[in-house]
Amino acid sequence: MDQLNDELNTDTKSRHFWKSSLSFVLEITKTVIISLAIILPIRYFLIQPFVVDGASMQPNFHDKEYLIIDEISYRFGAPERGDVVVFKNPENHKEFYIKRTIGLPGESVKIEDGEIYIKAINSDEFIKINELDYLPEDYKTFSYLKEVDLKDNEYFVLGDNRNNSKDSRIIGPVNKSLIIGKVWFRGLPLNKISTFDSSKFNYGLEITK
Repeated sequence: MDQLNDELNTDTKSRHFWKSSLSFVLEITKTVIISLAIILPIRYFLIQPFVVDGASMQPNFHDKEYLIIDEISYRFGAPERGDVVVFKNPENHKEFYIKRTIGLPGESVKIEDGEIYIKAINSDEFIKINELDYLPEDYKTFSYLKEVDLKDNEYFVLGDNRNNSKDSRIIGPVNKSLIIGKVWFRGLPLNKISTFDSSKFNYGLEITK
């Protein structure tokens, strides 16, 4: 009788063990599924990490800095002047560039004597823009381009390091369809953690966007 009781107890313990193990596995699986359901949409549709490669955005962004890109804003709106955007290289969609938006759709852009001029839609006048909010006063922008007329959904973008940047002076305007999003947050290095808001920039333009 004692042997039978021992066997029954062992069988009960075994069933309890497997039931507990199954319950644990199901709970872990449920947690993983719920986590993925939350994380994946954020990762692929809302924000995306990006690591700066090169010196084209100095002095404001440096090589190897870790950034978070806001992908959602441009689903409901358009890039603004001054936004730092990440986009696919028009010449090679496997490459990604980071540049600053300077000219907006419908505008004309010209670079003359190291200065940038913008002509608004339905205007005959070019106005020199002020970039002192993010570039030193003595910074100059040079180009062989005489004048660029931007079509619908086209943007003229420049690297902040004007002497070392492959941008719209070389690859031409960038279509909105190629723009992934705008820089929202810098996470690394730790001593430079910050968020970015281009709406505070004063370009000295009386232009309706």
